[in-house]
Amino acid sequence: MIEQMFLGQFQSPGPVMFQVGSFALRWYGFLIASAVIIGLNLCQWLGPKRGINPDLFNDLVIWLVVAAIPSARLYYVLFEWPRYAQDWLNIFAIWQGGIAIHGALIGGSLALLLFSRRHHLSFWNLLDVLTPAVILGQAIGRWGNFFNSEAFGAPTNLPWKLYIPFANRPPDLTSYAYFHPTFLYESLWNLGVFAMLITLFFYGLRHPEKIKTGTVACAYLIGYSLGRVWIEGLRLDSLMFGPLRVAQVVSLALVLLGSIGLFWLYGLGKNLPDWSEQKLAKN
Repeated sequence: MIEQMFLGQFQSPGPVMFQVGSFALRWYGFLIASAVIIGLNLCQWLGPKRGINPDLFNDLVIWLVVAAIPSARLYYVLFEWPRYAQDWLNIFAIWQGGIAIHGALIGGSLALLLFSRRHHLSFWNLLDVLTPAVILGQAIGRWGNFFNSEAFGAPTNLPWKLYIPFANRPPDLTSYAYFHPTFLYESLWNLGVFAMLITLFFYGLRHPEKIKTGTVACAYLIGYSLGRVWIEGLRLDSLMFGPLRVAQVVSLALVLLGSIGLFWLYGLGKNLPDWSEQKLAKN
């Protein structure tokens, strides 16, 4: 199957990495765990460059995982409730896929806000360090969709078309075998955003008077979300709210939020409001 993926037909070798008896290690879980470990190491490297103790990230990653993964799953389940209403135990079958990055961002942001306040750290300084790791993790995690043969786009005959097994095709498109590999589009887009954020981060270290705290975080919101808007338009499994694709609506809101942040920093010449720094100043 691996040979098929690289030498012939572009298709998933299956969701299971390896299996021993009843124990199975799935690609989806492996990739999420890998993204967390790689992200942690990246933060521990970048943190000291912004004056943050690298050891703090060992605690922060626990906060983020505990908050982000359940939030990502809950967000997905809420919009797909009819699929789970009859068998609610499947809500916990996260290894089968079905987590939403926007849910993870909401949960993770709340956890980061509480963590920064508890440790008297700047929320925006922490977020500038975290966002390159987050977008890199998203680039890695998207490959979980590939192995699960999910989150693909409309039928296509492009040279890089992705073969989807019959059982994974939408009921009204079973006669089509090849679809847009939207997981690949987003993974590549996220790698490009990662390169931009890292460049901006290190440029800011050399020119702190030009790159203000919070700039990297705002650039993440804009860069990632712009890609998600157009890629989501190709997907067949979008979470919907009436006639609207939820991810597109949320992404446009995040583009607006990031743009307001940059205007606040450079148009108004003010620092972004920071709840944690306000508490530190009072102490």
